[in-house]
Amino acid sequence: MMLFAISAAPLYAEDALSLASLDYRLNTLWLLIASVKIFLMHLGFATLESGLTRAKNTVNILFKNLTVLALGILGFTLCGYSFMFQGDPLVPVSSWFGFAGWGAGDMSGALTLNASGNYEVTRWSFLLFQAMFAATCATIVSGAVAERIKLSAFLIFSFVYVSVVYPVLGSWTWGQGWLHQRGFTDFAGSTVVHSVGGWAALAGAIFLGPRLGKYVNSTTKPMIGHSLPLATLGVFMLWFGWYGFNGGSVFSRSPELLSQVFVVTTLSASAGLFTTILLTWLIQGKPDLTMMLNGALGGLVGVTAGANLYGVSTSLWVGIISGALVVTFIPLFDKLRVDDPVGALSVHLVCGVWGTLAVGVFSSAHSLGVQFLGVFTYGAAAFASASVLFLILRSTSGLRVSEEEELAGLDLGEHGMEAYTGFQIFTTQ
Repeated sequence: MMLFAISAAPLYAEDALSLASLDYRLNTLWLLIASVKIFLMHLGFATLESGLTRAKNTVNILFKNLTVLALGILGFTLCGYSFMFQGDPLVPVSSWFGFAGWGAGDMSGALTLNASGNYEVTRWSFLLFQAMFAATCATIVSGAVAERIKLSAFLIFSFVYVSVVYPVLGSWTWGQGWLHQRGFTDFAGSTVVHSVGGWAALAGAIFLGPRLGKYVNSTTKPMIGHSLPLATLGVFMLWFGWYGFNGGSVFSRSPELLSQVFVVTTLSASAGLFTTILLTWLIQGKPDLTMMLNGALGGLVGVTAGANLYGVSTSLWVGIISGALVVTFIPLFDKLRVDDPVGALSVHLVCGVWGTLAVGVFSSAHSLGVQFLGVFTYGAAAFASASVLFLILRSTSGLRVSEEEELAGLDLGEHGMEAYTGFQIFTTQ
């Protein structure tokens, strides 16, 4: 007995409209889910950074990472969106610098993105997604300046950098500005997010100087993070969130492209992780967990610029080279006496540069010369802008906490509380 029948009726116009509406809803839903994944990346940044630094600074680390998320979202919505897209993401920006007015403008209606696929999303979802990217750029700086920067100076810097510098630079590519028009490509932000944040982190580390006792005469004193379980949890969270970071940049729930981006993102991270294991095992005689964590992140940063272009073998090579760069540059920065407590410079700056150049190396459709032009221009503009901001802060409100406060820990000095009460905090380092 047949209880159900399948209709073979033709697809009428109203049915096609329903399918188009369904695509619009699903694309928007995926972009919102991706935004939430990026939001969770900030939990990963908070746990990674606090785990790789000393216990006496944990409250300060957690405070900064949560606050900078809110500051980034507020600043980008207040004026950053207008700097990056100058009022309408569908219209290419016409100059190096433009401003469409305060606020994000009219959020009604749909945006058609990724013209080759005619993907539509709501303007609201696009704003949220871009705001999460902006906050991520500022968070990168936090790790490199950890354990010695004044809280007020860091918050002021983060707000200005995310509200003005990051979106202006972003308009050159994602606002379809002059670099985009020359053929420069950065799919999900190896340069626009990670290197722009990394250059600012480098400027901050230089202007602050190293932590007390880090470099003595010609030796480097290890300052071991207080919780490797926290740091490892952070990398798990960041890796998870990266599927929103790269996958959301598809701007569609397109089955093939989204699957491709997920797979190559996973492969590059895995290759970066195993490369650092092998290299540290060969160099040190034992595998290094902290280097492995940064190797996975380096692979994620490296693949971000071209995740929509790569196949299996290319993504593996990108990850392998990213892992090797992490192992090379973390000790190199120490030799140069640039104190980076969490390896943010090697991961976000160095691997961000490599990932952007890799598009020109591995993709015949893109010019290595144009990719280099983008890397150079972004580096010069981001480093110079961040240096000016840090110089102003150092000359006015001050940039670094006192020696006494640094030795006792920023938790007590900046917040008057401890993350781990009831334990003795050693203040000799």
